[in-house]
Amino acid sequence: QVQVVESGGGLVQAGGSLTLSCEASGSIFSINAMGWFRQAPGKQREVVAGTTGGGSTNYGDFVKGRFTISKVNALNTVYLQMNSLKPEDTAVYYCYVKGYELGQVLKIFDAWGQGTQVTVSS
Repeated sequence: QVQVVESGGGLVQAGGSLTLSCEASGSIFSINAMGWFRQAPGKQREVVAGTTGGGSTNYGDFVKGRFTISKVNALNTVYLQMNSLKPEDTAVYYCYVKGYELGQVLKIFDAWGQGTQVTVSS
C-alpha cells in the first residue's frame, strides 16, 4: 500500500507565507506525478500545482506567480511554497501521488492525502 501525508497548514494573515509538505511512503517503485489540489467551502476542488517525474510543472491561473512547487525525489516528497497569501486562498489543501507500486508485479496507483487546512485572515 501507498500512504500520503500532508503537513504545514495553519492560520496566517493576508500577505504572509506558508509552506506545505507532502510525503509518500510504502511500496513505491516509482512516482510519475505529485501535486496539490484545494477545496474551499462551497466550491469545487481545483488544481493548485503539479509536477512530473521528468521535472515539468504546472499551476492554476489563480496562483499568478505566488506559489512554487518543488520536490525531493529521493524522499518522495513535494513542497508548496505559498507567498502573498490572500483570504481567497483559504481552503483544505490535498496532496496527490501517481506512480507504480511494487508487488508481485508492478501496478499503477493513485493516492490522496487527508488534507491540511490553510486559513488566511484579512
